[in-house]
Amino acid sequence: MLRMRNLPSALAILAGIVAAPAFAQVPPSFAPGQLDQLVARIALYPDPLLAQVLAAATYPNDIPAAAQWADQHHYLTGQALADAIAADQLPWDPSVQALLPFPSVLDVMNSDMNWTTQIGNAFLAQQQDVMDAVQRQRAIAQRYGYLRSNGQILVSGGPYITIIPVNPGYIVVPYYDPAIVFFAPRAGFVIGGAIRFGFGVSIGGFFAPWGWVAGGIRFDWGAHAVFLNNARWGRTWVNRAAYVHPYPAIQRRAPGAARPAEAHALHPRSEPERNASRQGKAMPRETHREERR
Repeated sequence: MLRMRNLPSALAILAGIVAAPAFAQVPPSFAPGQLDQLVARIALYPDPLLAQVLAAATYPNDIPAAAQWADQHHYLTGQALADAIAADQLPWDPSVQALLPFPSVLDVMNSDMNWTTQIGNAFLAQQQDVMDAVQRQRAIAQRYGYLRSNGQILVSGGPYITIIPVNPGYIVVPYYDPAIVFFAPRAGFVIGGAIRFGFGVSIGGFFAPWGWVAGGIRFDWGAHAVFLNNARWGRTWVNRAAYVHPYPAIQRRAPGAARPAEAHALHPRSEPERNASRQGKAMPRETHREERR
């Protein structure tokens, strides 16, 4: 039994035990088959977008609010959107902010936070294994004829399969069903329509502070390395509490710092707009019928 005079120190020890687990847990371990399933829904994303999604998923607590912000500001593009991101002094990690031009991608992540958390944890604990799983899935889709170059992307033949945008300033968000593209096509199935590339985002140089420049976000598949904002991503399960990836042009808010008042009208996407991006179709004409703040 604890003596009463030792109770404060004992309580302090217990408090430390309770407070520590967030960054003292045993790292997760995913088998190859589990990783194949985890990466399936994003494995065919162009390399820059895939790398950014994997990094952002390591900050799952930031995703819901970022997805809402991106949805409400989706009508802003180019310099106007970049200015809004900077002016709002957003509290999320820059790796998450880099996805704000892609509300449909953040919507996918936010709609299944269990998956987002798992893929983020896997990337923290088993980055090399995650990259290997992506290559396995790409090889399957390529072998069955689903994954191939077109007017939007260039697909390499190996030894590592890369998916690179034809235009570095225009990033397509492919739509596909993992239950189709990673399996042999049934008789009579039109392979060419299995992956849609009708929805994309003009990223340009406006988002250079977040790494969106030609070659700024990439994989070195052979070295199992990921580069964001032209710097090797080094966040792991062990250092996740302290790691700060370099984004020199992004001003990071101090914890608890007050943000300026919202300066933009909030226009959530309409259902036709959401459905278009979900289905890999071109975005319908932008309309704003209601203005909210």
